[in-house]
Amino acid sequence: MQTSTVGTAALAYFLGTPGQDFLPEDDERRDKPTSNPAWPGACTDTTSHRIVIVGGGAGGLELAARLGDGVGRRGEAEVVLIDPMPAHLWKPLLHEIAAGTRSPHEQALDYLQQARQHHFRFHPGRIEGLVRHRREIWLAPLIDEEGVEMAARRQLRYDTLVIAIGATDDDFNTPGVRRHAISLNSAADAEHFRSRLLSLCAGAGQDAARPVQLVIVGGGTTGVEFADELTGAVEEIASCGYLLRQVGEPVKIRMIEASDRLLAPLPAEAAERIHRELVRRGIDVRLNRRVAEVRHDSVLLGNGEILAADLVVWTAGIRGPEVLASLGALDTNERQQLLVRTTLQTFRDDNIFAIGDCANCVSSEGDTLAPPLARAAQQQAKLLAHSLERRLAGKSLIPFRYREHGALSPGRNEGPAGDTSRDRNGVGGLFARLSYWMLYRRHLAVLLGGMRTLLMTVGEWLPRRARPRLKLH
Repeated sequence: MQTSTVGTAALAYFLGTPGQDFLPEDDERRDKPTSNPAWPGACTDTTSHRIVIVGGGAGGLELAARLGDGVGRRGEAEVVLIDPMPAHLWKPLLHEIAAGTRSPHEQALDYLQQARQHHFRFHPGRIEGLVRHRREIWLAPLIDEEGVEMAARRQLRYDTLVIAIGATDDDFNTPGVRRHAISLNSAADAEHFRSRLLSLCAGAGQDAARPVQLVIVGGGTTGVEFADELTGAVEEIASCGYLLRQVGEPVKIRMIEASDRLLAPLPAEAAERIHRELVRRGIDVRLNRRVAEVRHDSVLLGNGEILAADLVVWTAGIRGPEVLASLGALDTNERQQLLVRTTLQTFRDDNIFAIGDCANCVSSEGDTLAPPLARAAQQQAKLLAHSLERRLAGKSLIPFRYREHGALSPGRNEGPAGDTSRDRNGVGGLFARLSYWMLYRRHLAVLLGGMRTLLMTVGEWLPRRARPRLKLH
């Protein structure tokens, strides 16, 4: 299929005329002119301070919106957001998409619409290099869905750079993970899991001898949220297989965690309460177990035990994307996250900041100050927006301090986590669930405004009361 000439010309104008095709490490050509007046994104006003934010996740998009509404609207700085995708999806919703209880298109926010609303500029791209002494980032070639290169490798100047590209799953070099396990890093991953699970249930419906075997590797936030969502949806999922509905436990869920407790970033008491609730729901939680290999039909544990597995979801840990290891020799930890000070600045360059899962904020004593959670990225984005405004005004930066506002607690309207008559921590569990729900609403309020968020919430709630929770199409 041929790409439209008009569409290609329009995108080429938006992206600009391709520049020299060379890597930023090419010292011989590094001093050639880099500005490109034909590209609308090229900054020709040398007096304008350009803040470039790479990554439009929970922290990156909120930061762009806050800065755009402030220094961008007042013309004090140009705010540019870089992301390879055309729309933003709140990553903690992926477990709901995977379970089929939410459509991937319900909450997607278009970056261009956000840019118009919040006075920043959006540029599609993926960072692949950094030239610190020239204050330039390099973006990889832009390839469309048909494999056509729409824009060559290109550069973008910055005065202040914020890296917020998130993290990927850490497979710890475990054999078979990449081939046989599914991660939940994107809406495509979540939809792939849902499709696989529905197909397995449909196939198992022809032979109800045993339930569908699902293994979740990793007892962190993603794994626990996912298990929680699935337990509320397995009845509808099992309806895909006629005979499977007659099995008492149509989908058998096992959770494998290498450490001695679930949810390491949360207080021990909250983690233990959540553990009990998952077990009460029928999930087989196994602590102090390491996965030695993932096979096409099973999981081999380090102690030699073999668990049958029709489907494996890997949520065992995170690490920074590979590109972080080559960005201007910035300091990283063993998980390839950028090390940043309490001001969220990298240790080697005061003009480069990092927030979210790709960053490891450490104190002067070396202690990690923020867990890899969406609420931490939100807090960092809010603080950094104030700090960068102060920096432009010649004032000092504000140190970051993470604040816990309630822990995740499974259970919607039942069970020990939310019933004070059955558990003395019920009020705390209810507060935790409310805090978690409010986390996403605050995110929407920053991006859409309070009134639109309220109307959207009501609009979601009313039809959900009248339709099945599970999305089967």
